[in-house]
Amino acid sequence: MNTLGDLVARERRSSATALSVPALDRDYSYRDFCTTAWKAGNFLGFLGVRGGGRVAVEPDLLPEPLLTVFGAALHGATTTFDTSDPDVRALVVPQDREGDFEDVPGTKRVVYGGPPSDPGVSHWETDVWSENPTFPPTPVDPETAALDVDGEAYSHRYLLDVAATVVDDADLTEEDDVVVRGSIADVDVFVAGVLAPLSVGATVVFPDDDDCGSQGTVAVVGDTDETETDVADAPEDHVLTASDVR
Repeated sequence: MNTLGDLVARERRSSATALSVPALDRDYSYRDFCTTAWKAGNFLGFLGVRGGGRVAVEPDLLPEPLLTVFGAALHGATTTFDTSDPDVRALVVPQDREGDFEDVPGTKRVVYGGPPSDPGVSHWETDVWSENPTFPPTPVDPETAALDVDGEAYSHRYLLDVAATVVDDADLTEEDDVVVRGSIADVDVFVAGVLAPLSVGATVVFPDDDDCGSQGTVAVVGDTDETETDVADAPEDHVLTASDVR
């Protein structure tokens, strides 16, 4: 695999679960995940996102932000989780934050989780659902930045290389359910909690915060001042911290 788009390539479609969001009672098979990523890419293209462009996404542990990242990656565009970034072509945030953002020339606003109140704002679920479920072959240089986190660019190649290391070090397999218990705005959490499991056909789990029990085989937590507490609180048998990724 050379780019994030390879994780949602046509040959990766299957009935196995790619993403599980138990709080919403929603599962995406690899077939559904790939197809919806292609649709998200087509929708972003309709908004004017191209290779070298930028997309800002709220880092919620929900399907819509994650699928937007992959949709942007298919174009060779860069995703930032800084929604205050003024230099983006598309801004994707939850519907309850619609009023936090003014209309800025050159930026298309998109909300998920409910329809927008402003007719000039796109509704992610409606517009992505109506898109073409195929994505045209689009060459992307592996050295292209897929993510921009805190002003630092991370290429497709770098992210996938680190993901491969996580897979080896943690012995991840397609049988694992990897529970993301940190923020995907932390690049290490994104790599270990999303890219690594997807690369081996495992399941990414965005957990139900109301469920105190184990929701998978591996937990991924971020590095904070309370990291030790976070690790202790994770009910899964195996816990990876962001520092384990570096």
